[in-house]
Amino acid sequence: MRSKILVTGGSGFIGSHLVKKLIKEGHEIAITTKYDSIYENIRLFDIWKKIKVIECDLRYSSSIKKINDFNPKIIFHLAAYNDVKGSFSNYNDALETNVIGTSNLLENLKKYKQFIYISTSEIYGYQDSKAIFYEKMKAHPISPYSIGKYSGELYAQMHMKHMKKPIKILRPFNVFGEMQSTKAVIPELIEKFLKNEVVKITKGSQTRDFNYVGNSVNFFIEAIKNDKLFNNIVNISDGSEISIKSLAKKIKKLTYSKSKLIIGGLPERKTEIKRMKASTAKMRGFIKSKKVFSFDDGLLKTINWYKKQQKFFSSFIE
Repeated sequence: MRSKILVTGGSGFIGSHLVKKLIKEGHEIAITTKYDSIYENIRLFDIWKKIKVIECDLRYSSSIKKINDFNPKIIFHLAAYNDVKGSFSNYNDALETNVIGTSNLLENLKKYKQFIYISTSEIYGYQDSKAIFYEKMKAHPISPYSIGKYSGELYAQMHMKHMKKPIKILRPFNVFGEMQSTKAVIPELIEKFLKNEVVKITKGSQTRDFNYVGNSVNFFIEAIKNDKLFNNIVNISDGSEISIKSLAKKIKKLTYSKSKLIIGGLPERKTEIKRMKASTAKMRGFIKSKKVFSFDDGLLKTINWYKKQQKFFSSFIE
């Protein structure tokens, strides 16, 4: 059934993939963006004329009127300051965008049938090094980014549990894929290996639960269809845990790189999370869609995209 759907942050990495998938399914899509310019939203250049662009800054409640004029029935809230490392020096931007932006939406939006808050696995933070992250765990966010995202999630929980609003909360783990900024570890490694640069990493024993964006978007869309997800918080993962050391070796092999890989060449961050692994039991109970791409397939698709497109997109994507 065709629906009016708003994707905040729709020109971002995950948002743009979601928007394109929703367009293919025949929905009427609007996005929020600070700048109504195809050059500032380059990921959507091929479907720009098929979407409604709402120019606004969610940190200011006066912007929300434009969203209510569109009258979306489903909202995917992805707009965020999402640079974990950068949030330590830009903490005001991180907190204002992730907390105030979310609260403005929830306090001012009207008549929606679903509000889907896209949280993050980063909210789990420090746990036992052998722990698998499940939804009832106590959160320990350890960056201004994750504190902001968790605060936004708590605001959504308040509306969900105490105001009985139709809200679903999803916590995706380490999404990667085409059109991702090289600030993220997988595209950063791909770019350096393709350029045959010297690549330095930490000892690389820490693990991450990486998820190809095509699979993640499929899970997001399936989440729309299940009313049992209302008033619930669910991890989103396809279960591809790998150490950073093994990841670097794999990307070097798949790119046929001549780079020198120096393992242990960088110090670990003081706030390094040793293991990020999702429990997917709850997700499997709600979301029936299976992943379409294996981790290796997704990684190859990502590498091939960067080989072909990176020169064009690198000057635009942040």
